[in-house]
Amino acid sequence: VPQTETQGRVHTSAATVIVLPEAEEFDVELDMSEVRIERTTSTGPGGQSVNTTYSAIKLHHEPTGMIVSCQDQKSSHKNLEKALKVLRSRLYEMELAKKQAADSEKRKSMVSSGDRSAKIRTYNYPQGRVTDHRIGLTLYDLSNIMNGDIQKLIDELQLAENTELLKANNEIL
Repeated sequence: VPQTETQGRVHTSAATVIVLPEAEEFDVELDMSEVRIERTTSTGPGGQSVNTTYSAIKLHHEPTGMIVSCQDQKSSHKNLEKALKVLRSRLYEMELAKKQAADSEKRKSMVSSGDRSAKIRTYNYPQGRVTDHRIGLTLYDLSNIMNGDIQKLIDELQLAENTELLKANNEIL
């Protein structure tokens, strides 16, 4: 309540909170049976030796259609090693972008407009009341709830969710 408030009016604030799991670390497994390796002669400067040895590498990753070429080194083994690193890196970036897009969609689906009409729960301090608007539950135990004693609230939410699941299953049958 602002210090300038002299008439005892209650002021309302709204907050939007999202709780998400921590991001997972992941590795990209490269199945070599999905990679076609093509050895060719190099092009560009280097004289006759680059034109006669099959040291350039071209990788085709069949599932994604991604193509990686490498002809930096004189050795085909080194070029293959470098091309595989580049391919793994690109596949990792592609997978990371997919995960980030999925996480972004999950966030968007969890957050409503943030408008007061989209409220989930009200904490009324003057009355010591907590109301969960999704299930119509009102508890007059605000101080204990704010101290972490939320089991009654959790139990009622689980009961409401289980009831909804049973209704949905009965409609299917």
